[in-house]
Amino acid sequence: MLKRKMQVILMERVEKLGQMGQIVTVSPGYARNFLLPKKKAQRATKENIAQFDSQKAQLEATNLQLRKDAEFVAKSIEGTQVIIIRQASEVGQLYGSVRSRDISDEVTKNGFTVNKSQIIIASPIKNLGIHTVSVLLHPEVSAPISVVVAQSEEEAALKLKNSQESETAE
Repeated sequence: MLKRKMQVILMERVEKLGQMGQIVTVSPGYARNFLLPKKKAQRATKENIAQFDSQKAQLEATNLQLRKDAEFVAKSIEGTQVIIIRQASEVGQLYGSVRSRDISDEVTKNGFTVNKSQIIIASPIKNLGIHTVSVLLHPEVSAPISVVVAQSEEEAALKLKNSQESETAE
């Protein structure tokens, strides 16, 4: 079976793929379904390469400004703690899980506008406790926040107090 590949020019940094301006080879499905619709890449035709080269300085300047803005927001959002109230079993296992949408809604209530696609959860949150997730503000900038999953506001406050005491004891 012949595996076809497609060459694209990256319009921004893409995690585990490359930097802005690189010409990379990817599968056609990845390009058609993700990179091209989200404007993260263009097909690597002669015309597109020439157009990219003529706009490269402007694109890099725009990217640099967006990155500076994202770093500023990252400093203010870093260390934010959001509380999510969920029902759980006696051993602390949640009935369901905490999703990126739940976290983005709570972060937005705290005064930061964040999409669910910007929340990066390393492993599914299915237990009560304090979990750390990342907010992807720019392809090169992310900020960690704490998610406190508890059965009540009082339990959440107690978990936060205990975690702060254990940090100061270290």
